Amino acid sequence: MIAGLTGGIASGKSTVSRMFVALGARLVDADQVAREVVEPGTEGLEELTAAFGKDILQADGQLDRKKLGARVFGRSDQLAKLNAIVHPRVRARMAELTGEILEGDPRAVVLWDVPLLIEGGLVEQVDVCILVWVPEKVQLRRLMSRNGLSAEEAMARIRSQMPLDEKRRYADYVIDNSGDLAWTRQQVERVWQALCDRRTGA
Repeated sequence: MIAGLTGGIASGKSTVSRMFVALGARLVDADQVAREVVEPGTEGLEELTAAFGKDILQADGQLDRKKLGARVFGRSDQLAKLNAIVHPRVRARMAELTGEILEGDPRAVVLWDVPLLIEGGLVEQVDVCILVWVPEKVQLRRLMSRNGLSAEEAMARIRSQMPLDEKRRYADYVIDNSGDLAWTRQQVERVWQALCDRRTGA
């Protein structure tokens, strides 16, 4: 079974992901895979430098994510170019990792942790979609605190993503992460039990 986990910026998706892993889920992290496919020496990084120039590299040859991010933020044509290079490689590697896990344990619950699960169309490739949800005001407060942003900067980042309330329409399960950790854990355990029941046909 493949369960897709998604959320929004500063919704606490990583915290929820760790809770699922602690219960036995096998994690495939899209952000980690996205870093892997543009490591020095990869075709992905070669294509990025051809498209955006060698100044997106650090002195050690690693991708300078801040510089690349600044170049594509708010520019849909540049973002589309970036996504066309990175997304197919991420999908292929995620499929490969998932295949390896399920080959070793066909009954495993594979958790795809994907920020853009819905926007990127990957929601159609998972058996269930789990959304980590918080009210926008909580997102704003957490993002300002975590990243040291002004309210305007934080809101611009939040508004650049699909609203969490819109993502709810795609979700089989919604975890409200606006309370304390104990409350979040309780919801995660309930969803995990539902996934296990679903897997065994209970």
